[in-house]
Amino acid sequence: MDKTVALTGDRPTGKLHLGHFVGSLKNRINLQYSHDQYIMIADTQALTDYFENSQLVVDNIIEVLSDYLAVGIDPELSTIFIQSQVPALCELTMYYMNLVTVARLERNPTVKAELAQKDFGKSIPAGFLCYPVSQTADITAFKAEIVPVGEDQLPMIEQANEIVRRFNRLYDTKCLKEISAYLGETKRLVGIDGKAKASKSLNNAIFLCDSPDIIKEKVYAMFTDPDHLKVSDPGRVEGNVVFEYLDAFHPDAKEISALKAQYQKGGLGDIAIKSLLNDVLQRFLQPIREKRAGLKRKNLLDLCFEGTKKAKSVAEKTLCEVKSSMGIDLFEKCNFYQRNH
Repeated sequence: MDKTVALTGDRPTGKLHLGHFVGSLKNRINLQYSHDQYIMIADTQALTDYFENSQLVVDNIIEVLSDYLAVGIDPELSTIFIQSQVPALCELTMYYMNLVTVARLERNPTVKAELAQKDFGKSIPAGFLCYPVSQTADITAFKAEIVPVGEDQLPMIEQANEIVRRFNRLYDTKCLKEISAYLGETKRLVGIDGKAKASKSLNNAIFLCDSPDIIKEKVYAMFTDPDHLKVSDPGRVEGNVVFEYLDAFHPDAKEISALKAQYQKGGLGDIAIKSLLNDVLQRFLQPIREKRAGLKRKNLLDLCFEGTKKAKSVAEKTLCEVKSSMGIDLFEKCNFYQRNH
């Protein structure tokens, strides 16, 4: 029996961090053993708001690829590819753009949140506004039915399914498959400042390749309870960044539950819980950092080339099915190439 296809990816705008791990990378490591998994380095999508700094996007392709392998994504089990090197994705995006309105794209909660963060004002790049359509092309090109995402990306899956349903209904086909989101146990990881989710652009994240000193510095700068001034004071667990990270990375949930109870009652200081979290994260990140340091650029490029070659073949097959459903496969139908080449 064929395995269910899963697809996900990241924009190469910087190195990956712990938020990426709990939100998606951890899921991908598990899914590669049970699914036919495609992992996309979304450089084309990154250019929708980094078009004036394309070199940053290019430089970070290797960085993201290094993080993938360092955390345990296996290129023998997962097909890793570069989005811009699969032309069929751009053609599918063009066809799907006719199936969605500008008003609907502007209502997408994920797009609205990111537009507010980018502060484009009225100068919104068309490519950025339309990236939910591009994501739909990426997913459907590989007939993916599972997409590991964070909770903030659920509106993107909903919009992709709207496009899939309209395409299938309009062209009376079952060519495209509907998509399900795959959420991890930790739906999102707050930034170390406690103000928003961990983010590369907000510089409030702990990166997978951070040095031990930087990890410690970031942990000890974490937001806790501003009213917890003395060790004996009762403290709040809700909104306490240190406990959110302990929930995500400490292997003993019972121990953390007991520490929370002690903190809420009073008698447990912020330095103690930060020291514990620092130890936990140092143990977790050390093997990842060491494996990452041993990777060679040429080997990374070679495996990515092979993955992209496979992805290109699969996407082209889907593109042919889409064009056939739409009736715009004229040359294929009349065997034009066979007669004239």
